[in-house]
Amino acid sequence: MKTLIPRRVRAAALALSALVALASGALLPTGATAAPAPADEIPHLTKAGATSVAYVEVNNHSMANVGKYTLPNGDNVFDVAVIFAANINYDTGTEKATLHFNENVQRVLDNAATEIRPLQNKGIKVVLSVLGNHQGAGFANFPSQQAAADYAELLSDAVTRYGLDGIDFDDEYAEYGKNGTGQPNDSSFVHLVSALRSNLPDKIISLYNIGPAAARLSYGGVDLATVFDYAWNPYYGSWQVPRIGLPKSRLSPAAVHIGATSPSTVAALARRTVDEGYGVFLTYNLDGSDRSTDVSAFTRELYGQDAVYAP
Repeated sequence: MKTLIPRRVRAAALALSALVALASGALLPTGATAAPAPADEIPHLTKAGATSVAYVEVNNHSMANVGKYTLPNGDNVFDVAVIFAANINYDTGTEKATLHFNENVQRVLDNAATEIRPLQNKGIKVVLSVLGNHQGAGFANFPSQQAAADYAELLSDAVTRYGLDGIDFDDEYAEYGKNGTGQPNDSSFVHLVSALRSNLPDKIISLYNIGPAAARLSYGGVDLATVFDYAWNPYYGSWQVPRIGLPKSRLSPAAVHIGATSPSTVAALARRTVDEGYGVFLTYNLDGSDRSTDVSAFTRELYGQDAVYAP
């Protein structure tokens, strides 16, 4: 994750834009297998305004923090909670990419009944971020379409096993070329995301808009703008429109680091989100402190209300 790298209400107005419907499969106990929910049983968000996203560094913080913030009318502040982060690792013996969970991510997944289900029961979608891990494996260097499809299977199996709502791709720290791995190629990421969408037709697939993968979003007549649900700016404290052909309702040009980005900057970015008609607002590093001042800085602009914190 990047922290403040500069290189790179109007709730009624935003409510005129299409609301984003986040599809969810059935909620499962750990180890269970999901059956697709009938179309008329898939829950939809009812809150008017932008979709608010919270990344949680589970090495240090609890996923439960996401559910502690509401608006005075009882609506959740956050609509999507991102578990940060699983890793794409590389097995030098098999010469294949693997899906790795460190002990903290594994703890969250193994304790889905207390870490994930309470959020989902509130209507908050829980997505797993996958990140490079300095081993040469990344989303942009699968050597074949089959290798990409095999990795998509690992991801979709994890979503099904743990009852998650989707996958977020963050192409940082791969160190392409290490351990004899290849350099990024044009087809890899398109094959991977396309295969994942085939496996998970009703789940969230999102893009943390950074790295070689994010620069390779079309191949062989396939444009991943037709596959991704969301894309967001990875540079906290800044405004940058992701370069992908998604509608504004699915993009977050704003990105803030809660507790590090000043409330005035948070408010300005949220105000610009509304004024320019974008439908997503990205936040990072929600911790266990009462951050209602920081959170209210954007909820006032997005929803016309302060946030309420319940420990």
